[in-house]
Amino acid sequence: MWMILCQKGVVLSRIKRTNDELKADRPTLDEVKQIPRLPISILVEDVRSVHNVGSIFRSADGFGAEKIYLTGYTAYPPREDLHKTALGAEKAVPWQHFENSLDAAKSIKAQGIKLILLEQTTTSVDIYSISEAEFPICFIVGNEVTGVSEGLSAMADIHVEIPMRGVKQSLNVSVATGVVGYELARSFVENQS
Repeated sequence: MWMILCQKGVVLSRIKRTNDELKADRPTLDEVKQIPRLPISILVEDVRSVHNVGSIFRSADGFGAEKIYLTGYTAYPPREDLHKTALGAEKAVPWQHFENSLDAAKSIKAQGIKLILLEQTTTSVDIYSISEAEFPICFIVGNEVTGVSEGLSAMADIHVEIPMRGVKQSLNVSVATGVVGYELARSFVENQS
């Protein structure tokens, strides 16, 4: 039902949906478990900010990630401060913690999943140039300051970066995760048609 608003005698139709309307359409945790996930995972190495980790969970939930691998000193559930940012997404997206990121990468590769490094390297290509990526994929993001370690970088099958057109040369790790996650999701869905 559209609400009619009056502003200086002009009748306007409401365009935005209310928070209650959005919540009414939200699947329950049991229902979300029945929604097929995309063959896209994320390996998170040594991300120090709990808020960034919570945001990564929200983005992963949004684009339908299959799993999140949290490694090293990256925070992992259950944590109230993580929940405050993730808003329940940490209960919806499967995750696993590994102390060692290289062990996580070996486990992922043993499952036949390709590793994509999100990092500016000597061989990285524009994320938008890999339109026909081979799925399943796990993309790797790293520490807010130092990025992904050299050892983990060496295990990746392909290196990609997000093109930057401004004065800054990188995005926040949680923002970058959302950009790459949604681009890979778009590519996967488009190539299924």
